Amino acid sequence: MTTRFKCPSMLQCFLLVFALFASLGSDRASAASATLTNDVFWKDTSNNPIYSQGGNILKVGNTYYWYGVKYNGAVTYYNNPTAKNSDTGFLAVTCYSSTNLVDWTFCGNVINGATDGSTWDVDWLGRLGVVYNSNTQKYVLLTQYVGPQGTGTAFATSSSPTGPFTFNRVQTSYPGVVNNLPGDQSTFVDDNGKAYLVYSNANGRNRIYVSEIRASDYLNVEPGANVFTSTSGGREGNAMFKHNGIYYICSSDLHGWNASKTYCITSSNIMGPYSAESVMVNSDKDFSHVTQTGFFIKVQGTSGTTILFAGDRWSDFAGNGLGYNQWMPITFNGTTPILQSLSKFNLDAAAGTWSVANGNNYVLNPSYEADRVTQNTLTGWSNWKNISTETNTNISPGRTGRWSMSMYNAAAYSASMYQNISGLPNGTYTLKAWVRGGGGQSVAQIYVKNFGGAEKNAAINSSINNWTEITISDINVTNGSAQIGVYAVANAGNWLRVDDWSLTKN
Repeated sequence: MTTRFKCPSMLQCFLLVFALFASLGSDRASAASATLTNDVFWKDTSNNPIYSQGGNILKVGNTYYWYGVKYNGAVTYYNNPTAKNSDTGFLAVTCYSSTNLVDWTFCGNVINGATDGSTWDVDWLGRLGVVYNSNTQKYVLLTQYVGPQGTGTAFATSSSPTGPFTFNRVQTSYPGVVNNLPGDQSTFVDDNGKAYLVYSNANGRNRIYVSEIRASDYLNVEPGANVFTSTSGGREGNAMFKHNGIYYICSSDLHGWNASKTYCITSSNIMGPYSAESVMVNSDKDFSHVTQTGFFIKVQGTSGTTILFAGDRWSDFAGNGLGYNQWMPITFNGTTPILQSLSKFNLDAAAGTWSVANGNNYVLNPSYEADRVTQNTLTGWSNWKNISTETNTNISPGRTGRWSMSMYNAAAYSASMYQNISGLPNGTYTLKAWVRGGGGQSVAQIYVKNFGGAEKNAAINSSINNWTEITISDINVTNGSAQIGVYAVANAGNWLRVDDWSLTKN
């Protein structure tokens, strides 16, 4: 049906048409930008949990295809996120598609365990990537593989990005590589279309290699160049991106499924030589938003290019909090990458731009999950106390995830744990935290100060048996910063626990 507009005058007709197109333009602008939310379990467009870890993304036309592994333990943790488990049993390689990198449609399992009883029997599979070979017109999946076919890198092919992928071979030997096999690996495709594998050696993982994948069919990894040797521990979670002609190889500490600061080396030549190692700016403040390096997404659009850090949160195996995937934008100071540890941001994939979203939590390490073990000084937080023994620590269990902050001492004490937050857009904020406590302190409070106004606080020195949310509203930030924290003047044996902070702009 065609709608016809009848205008009383030419001017009124012009105004009506102008308003109509302005409205359409507004709708298009808002539709182009989608909000990505971290620290939750992501769901697909059918409202089912997204299970995708240790994978990568391949863009075909205007569609992004996301491949990753579904593990037994991921399902278990989703159903019971207060209990850590160690079930690394392989279920499937999943594929999801999206045009905006936020709304994902499940395309099916492109590999299942033991699909034909022999060639795809899998004991363990992970750290995979998919690349397209224009010679064979095949999509090629490369993955670390342990099974009846050997141990090494398995190759599988498909004529479609959505699979299924057919087993081809396992490469069990990497000549010139220490231990002859790769450790953590990921794929990278350069601007000229050449595909590479970035990986560490299998045992110890103190070396990082770059190998070209055989150009003719992508079914073999060529001899590699040892581009980095660590003298301060192993590196895993190896991944590469390219920005303004510079190659960046990033990796994590050898922590085994756990969160880590992100280490980077750079070069103007993909095969090196590479720079000395440095820590990505901000990644040490909350251990890369409580993740391990997974892969990077280049979002190239009409108005710019954004590099996204795709961190794996192995919460099912390490108890690192809610959600398996945490994606964040990277900014640059010259050639220096800076991680923007955001809980919510708007992403316009068509334009290649992003912005901080309403509801972003400006607190770093708000759930105390960054530290792998019990610590007295927590990542991103500072301590003050009037006694020589430690009063503030992280302790298990937390309200969510594995940890919470604990304040306790066998003798009377005064103490605080706080975080100074800078770079806040001026405006009105709300501070929230979840607390439990035995009560009895002469002073115990959640507070916010140094924001340009008088300190605000909320008392928590009564008995609070169950986790209870405390709120401080109407915080008018006028100087772009604030200090938040918990403070107590306590008697011997008084205790408090705090978890899941949030500071959000209204």
